[in-house]
Amino acid sequence: MNHVTTAPPPRRLRADAARNQQRIIAAARELFADRGLEVTLDDVAERAGVGVGTVYRRFANKQELISEVFDQMVTELAGAVDAALHHPDPWQGLVGLFEYSCRHIAVNRGFGEVILELHDSMDRFVCMKDRIRPGMNAVIQRAKDAGALQPDIEPADFFAMVNMVDGIAGFARPVNSDVWERYMAVILNGVRGDGVPRMPLTQPPLTEDEVERAKAAACPPRKR
Repeated sequence: MNHVTTAPPPRRLRADAARNQQRIIAAARELFADRGLEVTLDDVAERAGVGVGTVYRRFANKQELISEVFDQMVTELAGAVDAALHHPDPWQGLVGLFEYSCRHIAVNRGFGEVILELHDSMDRFVCMKDRIRPGMNAVIQRAKDAGALQPDIEPADFFAMVNMVDGIAGFARPVNSDVWERYMAVILNGVRGDGVPRMPLTQPPLTEDEVERAKAAACPPRKR
């Protein structure tokens, strides 16, 4: 009697499942960045190009997906901190980390909402700070020790500076999504050590028309 083996290829299935999960997470990040947390799992499935059932098999609800996105973002930020800490030039390491932080907040409308939406947000936020803070402090101290950063700049200033850039990014986003880079350079030029050359302002400022359109977008007329 001939015996036919019909066992399924489990590795192939696991690989397909892993690819689908990454597509779902990537789609969710894009949608959270564009539209905040108003998106649904159905929206995510459409953007990812997978069936709605595939999304629901991976994530029971949007909360689980939000948590996964948050954890991935924190892991990537930790990687950026580590890269900055090991950059051969302490100032360029700091600049790279600052740009990374500004870019991901500037283009990601949903990041702050993600933190607020998590039911266990305080615990997660504390874990994030505990994971990121030592490396962040070391990056800043290393730049100060090299004379590349003003000696009175502290880690708390770093987060304030990022939020300054995010402020103009949020204001200008409807009309100019790149102008935040100009003000990132302005801020870094303001805290650099005396021996570090100024960063060029590669982005022009907002035009008068852009300012007026951004104001209109930020303060739409009231309905009567």
